Amino acid sequence: MDEMKMMRRTTRLLIIAIAIWYSAPVQGAEDDTNSVGVVDLAAGKLLRRIGGLKEPQGVGYVPSVDALYAASRGDGSVRVFSGDDYAAAGRIDLGDDADNVRVDLATNTVFVGYGAGALAAIDPKTGKKTDDIRLAAHPEGFQLSASTNRIFVNVPERRAIVAIDRASGQQQASWPTPNARDNFPMTLDEANRRVIVVFRNPARLDVFAMTSGEKIAEQNTCGDSDDVFMDAKRNRVYVSCGDGSIDVFAVEGTSYRRLGRLSTVRGARTSLFIPAMDRLAVAVRANGREPAAIWVYRPRP
Repeated sequence: MDEMKMMRRTTRLLIIAIAIWYSAPVQGAEDDTNSVGVVDLAAGKLLRRIGGLKEPQGVGYVPSVDALYAASRGDGSVRVFSGDDYAAAGRIDLGDDADNVRVDLATNTVFVGYGAGALAAIDPKTGKKTDDIRLAAHPEGFQLSASTNRIFVNVPERRAIVAIDRASGQQQASWPTPNARDNFPMTLDEANRRVIVVFRNPARLDVFAMTSGEKIAEQNTCGDSDDVFMDAKRNRVYVSCGDGSIDVFAVEGTSYRRLGRLSTVRGARTSLFIPAMDRLAVAVRANGREPAAIWVYRPRP
């Protein structure tokens, strides 16, 4: 594939596409819950539904091989699909509860959290697992830090956040969170070298220093959180929650001030902030006569 074509394909998949997954039956337009939908946000239409999955959880696109990776909790597999036509292109069986997916573009590695405690490293060129980074319990949200060369992982069963060296795969630190549980969403503020984690119990946003794990700030937030994103352009944080709201915080030094709370729909937890489009997309489940949809928000200056 020539460079220009690859650039267009990458732009289409990373910028104007969002994958939606359903882990429970919904009413309305979607009868097959075991599918991933690819939505063109610019045109406002569904491009494709990829079916035959078992409770899909996380997705990631790898430009170097023009492929989409989808992890499924139901059968512990990672399915690979061609970025051109979404045809099946491979499968990696991890065994149990394949979950979040992250793509390290610098090393061309796909990381997938799974099982009782591991991050699988997958080589997109061969389509095979090359390594396991072992953890004390199942990993939830995790992020790859370019500025510190670390992987930060939420391990809610152990009430901890773990820092792993990306080069060696060895755990460097574990930061206990004894006063909060269910730390699922995570994002990074690379400019200020901070790890931002949202807990469900209590509903709270905590901020930690990447190098030391020192807590820098905490702030109450919306309930049943599922995703959190850093808007580096505006120095803001967005949290999407299943209680039917989105919280917006302004980062002011070491203070995280709530700018506002937007109402959505109960159960609309999954979201994606797309810096290149300057948009926040929220997946809204079907509700009564209303079909499942993507709501798109434009941040104010």
